[in-house]
Amino acid sequence: MASVTILGAKGGPAVRKDGAMPTSLLVQMGGAQIVVDCGLGVARGLVQAGVDLRGLSHIVITHLHSDHVLELGPLIHTAWTTGLKTPVHVWGPQGLRAYWDGFLASMAFDCNLRVADEGRPPLGDLVQLHVLEEGAFSIGPVRAQALRVPHPPVEDCFALRLDAEGTSLCLSSDTAYFPPMAELARGADVLLHEAMLPQGVEAIIAKTGMGDKLRAHLANSHTTADKAAQIATRAGVKHLVFYHIIPADDPAFGLPDWQAAIAGHWHGAFTLAHDGLTVEF
Repeated sequence: MASVTILGAKGGPAVRKDGAMPTSLLVQMGGAQIVVDCGLGVARGLVQAGVDLRGLSHIVITHLHSDHVLELGPLIHTAWTTGLKTPVHVWGPQGLRAYWDGFLASMAFDCNLRVADEGRPPLGDLVQLHVLEEGAFSIGPVRAQALRVPHPPVEDCFALRLDAEGTSLCLSSDTAYFPPMAELARGADVLLHEAMLPQGVEAIIAKTGMGDKLRAHLANSHTTADKAAQIATRAGVKHLVFYHIIPADDPAFGLPDWQAAIAGHWHGAFTLAHDGLTVEF
């Protein structure tokens, strides 16, 4: 049995009282634990999910927007102060090295002190960075496939497919409507696809006052719920889960709105993600 736990279900970096946290996932399959994306709150989400941070070993960052990478450094540092002593493999796009080097530089006083005073291994020595590119690779016992997806203005953003022991999971990361996603997800047990409600987008724009520029970004860089449902149908997946939800924390929009948006496009199992949700497959 494999599972994916949505640690953070919302799209975007802002957080609100009683609202969902930004994007992060815990995938457990083939005997491996894989963290996918590290938005704000990932460390707490993992602990709440029962994960022993001392066993942190595999992390994938799909792209370098802050709602996917902001807490990567703090997560690894927190695991280290919890007692992590073994290597952590981190896959991410070009540019992740600059983030990691900057984090280590910003925390040099604390890290050096803990090495000298507490006998911890140097934090930088534990982390092994791998450049994430299109194509096949392995994450421990899990077979992985990365597909570059359109998320302008970001050039390096990757959807993932993970396979192990007869189970399969596909996740879109952030993407505009992209028909090749259907081939990547072909026959998967679960497809996690980002999704937004157009009427919810208008509510966000009205609330934030950000106007046409935000509207254009969302339209060009993300996928509406109906289009995500069409991808799932073409792929023939068993279970469609919406994550990176826009909007995720507006009480005016709930499950019935999402169900109405996909009606006629998807007729299989459907789940709207929330923080802490675990889907088994």
